[in-house]
Amino acid sequence: MKFEVLSFPNGERIPGEFAFCIPSDEGHVQLGKNLSPHVRWSDIPQGTKSLVLLCVDPDVPSVADDVNKEGRKVPIDLQRIDFYHWLLIDIPTNIKEMVKGQDSNGITAHGKPVGQVGYGVRGINDYTNWFAGDKSMEGNYGGYDGPCPPWNDERLHHYHFILYALDVPTLGLSGSFTGSDVKNAMKGHILGQAEWVGTYTLNKDLF
Repeated sequence: MKFEVLSFPNGERIPGEFAFCIPSDEGHVQLGKNLSPHVRWSDIPQGTKSLVLLCVDPDVPSVADDVNKEGRKVPIDLQRIDFYHWLLIDIPTNIKEMVKGQDSNGITAHGKPVGQVGYGVRGINDYTNWFAGDKSMEGNYGGYDGPCPPWNDERLHHYHFILYALDVPTLGLSGSFTGSDVKNAMKGHILGQAEWVGTYTLNKDLF
């Protein structure tokens, strides 16, 4: 099973056009183009009936007390948790790639719709929780939204784009399902998986 993110080399920095936030000369960050990257796959296992595409950052701070605070840093050894940036399930097996910008073509305040699209079914990514309570941004963030790690985080963030081949045509999920919901629903149905990793930081000390 072969899976590629054609927008950047495996293990290398994600270009800013695929990020939610980019470094700024004035202040710390500014909003990016937030394009979904170009992904492609082949040689899926025999018996595959659907595919799942996830992007998860396992380097997100478990405690937000120091996040983006002037004069403070997020320690590199702070415990980290998963943050899902892309949830797309029930991808038909006749689809072999998604071109740049197909699932996100900019930042959409209040999020993009969840549910059925022409290439699968969107769940909510974790910007949904991040923006909860922010009147200008809150909503359900469906599909892809790119990196925006804390600008004062001492740790380089890693973004795991993972493709799963499943033995069922649908996971039976609908509405505002999460990354955890997808992982639980896939148990016992995975025929194969492959991943591609990109890195990203907004901490200018790590450039």
